[in-house]
Amino acid sequence: MSTGLFAAILLLDLLLGDPHSWPHPIVWIGRLITRLENWLRDAVTAKRLAGTLLVFLTLLITAASAGLLLTFAAAFTDLLAWLVSLWLGWSCLALRSLHMESATVIKDLEAGDLTAARQSLSMIVGRETANLNEEQILKATLETVAENASDGVIAPLFYLLIGGPVLGLVYKAASTLDSMVGYKNEKYREFGWAGARLDDLLNYIPARLTGGLFVLSAFPLQLNGYGAWQTMLRDAGKHASPNAGWPEAAAAGALGVQFGGAATYFGQQVEKPTFGDADQRPSSKHYRQLIRLLYASSIGFGLFCLSVLGVL
Repeated sequence: MSTGLFAAILLLDLLLGDPHSWPHPIVWIGRLITRLENWLRDAVTAKRLAGTLLVFLTLLITAASAGLLLTFAAAFTDLLAWLVSLWLGWSCLALRSLHMESATVIKDLEAGDLTAARQSLSMIVGRETANLNEEQILKATLETVAENASDGVIAPLFYLLIGGPVLGLVYKAASTLDSMVGYKNEKYREFGWAGARLDDLLNYIPARLTGGLFVLSAFPLQLNGYGAWQTMLRDAGKHASPNAGWPEAAAAGALGVQFGGAATYFGQQVEKPTFGDADQRPSSKHYRQLIRLLYASSIGFGLFCLSVLGVL
């Protein structure tokens, strides 16, 4: 990938985010997963085998479709191939949309509308939100921004850097699989096993990279960089996920708040481990600090990627 293309992808996401009216490859991947799931559940009796086939077919069709589209575009003009690459790469990033969707929750909270805030939060988290109070809504918003900094920004940038738009889309297909079938409930425990394990593998480096970027970015933003480092090393391993604890713990330490605790998923209350120390109660101030941390880390990593591409 050229430095110009990579820079254009990052700039488009920063400026425009994810226009809902535009055709979106990730939406198409989600529809593909749904259709394949319905077919495989009927065609294959063994759930774990069916789920493994779902992963294989989803990634194969995604990679083949992206590759064929780029080849077809290149047969016409280099400019068309560049524009298609730009569109595909742009669809992999979710920096601006993560900011905008989480900001809606905070806006509702600051307006005193808990009902609207719960509804807005339900669009970006997997937990049940109907009975959350203001502090719980704030904490859930902070947690999802921290975790999705890895899944939605740093990891896609990482895979775009090493493999261009095709590998970026393959990563997003794996991430979408995990978000759709990677649950530990009766329906998906076996069927979603392969998707969840693949997502764990692909996010191993990006999650730790995101935690480190949070630590480094905390210092110029006058947040608690030392606290972020210490908390990340102490608490990251507590998370049920092998990856999500790294950005969450680093963010909690940088902000001086505590993440985790009780949450309800699919009607069942789960007592999650805590990350960070409860030095302060979560507030809108902490949300804005985290957004600055998100942008500083993302842009910093983007500039690093550009420097690597420039050398290569």
